[in-house]
Amino acid sequence: MKILSINSSSNRDASISTAFANKVVDRILSLNPDADSKNRHTTYPNLPFIDQDMLGLLFKDGRTEEDEQVLSVSNELTNEVIEADVLVISLPIYNFNVPASLKAYFDLISRAGLTFKYTEQGPVGLLENKKAIVVVSSGGTEINSDYDYAATYVKHFLGFLGITDVEMIKLDQLMFKSEEKTEAAEAKILSLNI
Repeated sequence: MKILSINSSSNRDASISTAFANKVVDRILSLNPDADSKNRHTTYPNLPFIDQDMLGLLFKDGRTEEDEQVLSVSNELTNEVIEADVLVISLPIYNFNVPASLKAYFDLISRAGLTFKYTEQGPVGLLENKKAIVVVSSGGTEINSDYDYAATYVKHFLGFLGITDVEMIKLDQLMFKSEEKTEAAEAKILSLNI
């Protein structure tokens, strides 16, 4: 089993989403001691945003070595996701939505022909038979509320890539219900059986 832990928090020292995502990884490793775990941070180092040059190359046939160099970060990230069996995503909610670095990451792994394909019926995800566990934290935003644009977006995006087995560990509204939410998240992590 290969675990890919994707950390999108800007807070290096005291991130709740990161701490609980690490607990998820530890839980999976305790159940699967032979599993491999890889960490990928979307904020440090800074991932590139897709620019005009990169955008044009995503749909170009017969790429040159120089073209592949432009796409090297996207290729590396995409290969990591393709190879992973389980994704553990640390998702702090910033201003009702995902961190900009996570959106950049998603743009870089959204690759026609690699992670999804176009068909006559519309796009079809190519990353089937994977599990994603998303650790969502927020100060005030309630997950699945009308003003939650983060958790619903991440779940939709993963489904677009073919990852439909998505489990949310909610650490929402921590400014009001910290103890209740952390206890529920701890219990959910302990109940994971992967």
